[in-house]
Amino acid sequence: MSAATAGAAKEQVGRLLRLVPYLHAHDQVSLEEAARVIGVPPDQLDRDLRVLFLCGLPGGYPDDLIDVDLDALEGEGVIRVSNADYLARPLRLTPTEAGAIVVALRALRSGAGRETRQVVDRALDKLEQAAAGSTPLVDPGDDDPIPLALRTQLEDAVSRHRQVRLTYYVPARDEESERVVDPHAIVFHHGVAYLDAYCHSARAPRLFRLDRIHEATVLDSETVTEPAEPRDLSEGVFGGEEATRVTLRLRPEARWVEEYYAVQEVRPDSEGGSEVDLLVGDERWLQRLLLRLTPYAEVLSPAHFGDGAADAIRRALALYDHPAG
Repeated sequence: MSAATAGAAKEQVGRLLRLVPYLHAHDQVSLEEAARVIGVPPDQLDRDLRVLFLCGLPGGYPDDLIDVDLDALEGEGVIRVSNADYLARPLRLTPTEAGAIVVALRALRSGAGRETRQVVDRALDKLEQAAAGSTPLVDPGDDDPIPLALRTQLEDAVSRHRQVRLTYYVPARDEESERVVDPHAIVFHHGVAYLDAYCHSARAPRLFRLDRIHEATVLDSETVTEPAEPRDLSEGVFGGEEATRVTLRLRPEARWVEEYYAVQEVRPDSEGGSEVDLLVGDERWLQRLLLRLTPYAEVLSPAHFGDGAADAIRRALALYDHPAG
């Protein structure tokens, strides 16, 4: 779905949400009058009504759907809606339905900014009040207190322009490293929180996953670098000089990579495999991935990116030829 199509669908949903309560309160109303009240051209309202009769309760059977009298609409220009009495009944959620909403709201809250959190908290409070005296709602738990406290600490460092000393786990090397950074912002990608900062060890901007920061100490020293333009993470957390575009040839047994990782492009081949492009921020991470995919993947470009994995495979095979005594 294109951005334009998605935007049009969103606007139509908003119109229908305004339209249905209005129509339910009137036995019949002219198309011109309803269009004036809703604030749309009559021809647009006509198109919306032809979508409305496909809406209703789950199930999708005729008795579940809102009934729009299309004959009256086309012949007399009058809107008549029936089989929508349930819209006048107060919403009743089962414990399972309420629990699902709570889980979704808490997931939204964990990655949201302060203003959104306030809105979500009000919705959660209403759900809990509505459920009082009935079966308790499922409580999936709030944010992990350690990352939440860490995020609050880092947001304070960002606002006060204070440097931070991090103890950070680097999975590509399976080790912890300590570095001093200039924190510039907390950003999110696919529900994961990152610290966008200038790393004085790397002498370059870096993203640090909050769940891999084992310790953070806010220093008295002020930051000495200015934040760059806000990061666009729509294409992933790597970009520019931080990553290398790598092309892999995948056999059918390894095509799960296309779904599991944020690949840039997929080109299926005639044998059921594919070529994929992905951004790699650390060559050692790619080596570990290739070890998992062997013998169903190979590096096409840059060719030398596959050398480390090949050496690792040869070393592993040598252990079978000369097992330790």
